[in-house]
Amino acid sequence: MSYCVHCGVELHPTAGQCPLCGTPVLDPGVPERPEGPPPFPTQRREVPPADRRSLALLISAMLASAGVATGVLNLWFFYPRVPWSLYIIGACAMLWLVFVPPLWWRGMYRLLRLLVDIGAVALYLLLIALALDGMTTWYLGLALPIVLLIGAFGLFLTLTLGGQRSILSTITLCIGSVGLFCVGLELLICRYLSGVYSASWSIIVLVISAALIIPLLVVRRHPALREEARRRFHI
Repeated sequence: MSYCVHCGVELHPTAGQCPLCGTPVLDPGVPERPEGPPPFPTQRREVPPADRRSLALLISAMLASAGVATGVLNLWFFYPRVPWSLYIIGACAMLWLVFVPPLWWRGMYRLLRLLVDIGAVALYLLLIALALDGMTTWYLGLALPIVLLIGAFGLFLTLTLGGQRSILSTITLCIGSVGLFCVGLELLICRYLSGVYSASWSIIVLVISAALIIPLLVVRRHPALREEARRRFHI
């Protein structure tokens, strides 16, 4: 076993020069090196990426086969009166909407992707509600409003963070969105459980978010503090 005298990298017995720094290998104990293939590739090559449409077709076939198989089993063999297969079929449909359209359409806009993802989650919860006879109870009263709330905040962040924004601005918007989202979430839950809009713990989260946002706004408004924060935290 030998090593390069210049950089110290381990050398293959057939190496005539160091593969890292190119230093010639001079070993008095081996006057003539045996002929053989080079110990390292001489040309740089990259693994070709997988075809996106082929991958989308494969995922579609896998999810479709899983949904059809569980539907057939539910209808003829296992508990045909209990629509348990809707859970799996809904999960397959949700996964298809989340993963396949971005693979099929390379230039799919982020806003459209967000709407498709929210629709996929809403569809999955709808199938669960149909299976449990919960359409008029928890789905319309709680699940769908929460999904729409998540979609609204996702839409807000997509529109506000889509441009060339600094890391400080991004952190500020995310912290503020978390505080407001918690307030909206608690209001929806209290409205569903007691019929009255009220907030308690979410106010604490909102106050903490505001306490974190105020110093960030001060730093963002003063160039000297902003440069110091960039040097200190590498942002």
